[in-house]
Amino acid sequence: MEPFVPLLTTHDWNEEWKALQKLRRRVDDASYWDKRASTFSTKDAPNPYVERFLELADVQPGETVFDMGCGTGALCIPLGKAGHKVVAADFSQGMLDRMGEELAELGVRTVFPKRMSWEDDWASFGVRPGMTDVAVASRSIATADLRDSLLRLTDVARRRVCITLSTGASPRTDERLLADIGLDQVRGHDYLYAFNILANEGLKPELSYIESAREDTFDSCEDAYEAFARMVNDAATGLVDDDVRENALEKLRAWAKDNLVDNEHAGQPDKKGVAQGRLRLRQPRTVTWAFLAWNK
Repeated sequence: MEPFVPLLTTHDWNEEWKALQKLRRRVDDASYWDKRASTFSTKDAPNPYVERFLELADVQPGETVFDMGCGTGALCIPLGKAGHKVVAADFSQGMLDRMGEELAELGVRTVFPKRMSWEDDWASFGVRPGMTDVAVASRSIATADLRDSLLRLTDVARRRVCITLSTGASPRTDERLLADIGLDQVRGHDYLYAFNILANEGLKPELSYIESAREDTFDSCEDAYEAFARMVNDAATGLVDDDVRENALEKLRAWAKDNLVDNEHAGQPDKKGVAQGRLRLRQPRTVTWAFLAWNK
């Protein structure tokens, strides 16, 4: 009889993560986020996601923070307003410029931006081991090597690291939609890879969840179908056979017809200031984020 081998503690979760990332359709690209920067703002207060993240992060008065993948400053701007010194890094100059505009408007001078990617040599940018008390990465870890990213953050922090990862295939997908059209098996669980990698490194990650509502609206049924079809293709390409994906796309039109209703707020600005479409989902899409934190 062969000895039992517990896969949970012997499997290389980072190698599986790397294989999964190769299958995913879109690789993060700075120019893509540069173009999107103008649609982002931290002025849409209150932001329940940010408030809950900061509550769970438990940054203490006077502590310094490293914010990797800071975007337009959803976390580092309120941290700066609270008096914390923050090193805020992102590979998109457009995002950093947008953040800089808001920092200037608010008169916040304790946030220090760096144009830097996850793959860069952080030391060459002055980001050193033990540089800050806390390191955070909010919805920004889409790297090829998850273990390397997690351990880099751990090295930078003196006391605590806090991250969020999707509990589903992607924050750009609708988990309910995938299940209803027969693609339940493609739903991802990014946070479980991180949890297992951290546990196997001897760290003790805490786990909480943050729900974020997405009010998607559309100008027409065809506009909605095209948006949903992109979700399906992003989630399924490389993970299921083409015939399974095509069958799911056939079911998609009926699903859209059953789930789209008139939007009573059509024409009014949404949270980003963009005019809402005439149709919306009957039940708003909810993205559940896993908040993981570990102390040094």
